[in-house]
Amino acid sequence: MVRDHIRVNVIAPGFVDTGMTSELSDQGRRKVMSEIPLGRAGTPEEIAKGVAFLVFDGTYMTGSILTIDGGWSTR
Repeated sequence: MVRDHIRVNVIAPGFVDTGMTSELSDQGRRKVMSEIPLGRAGTPEEIAKGVAFLVFDGTYMTGSILTIDGGWSTR
């Protein structure tokens, strides 16, 4: 709650190269990549940078969704 100085924000990651997504078939991976405007998967490091932003620089943010998905959700 704002009055208690508790900020609540959300990270909404898109398709990220992880052990779980590596299990996807080549055909499935190509389909997903064709839907992402940047044409590639994100990295765990890119998601971590978003988290770091919210923790260290987003001190005046609350109630926000930080979407890190290469434009996938805007398609």
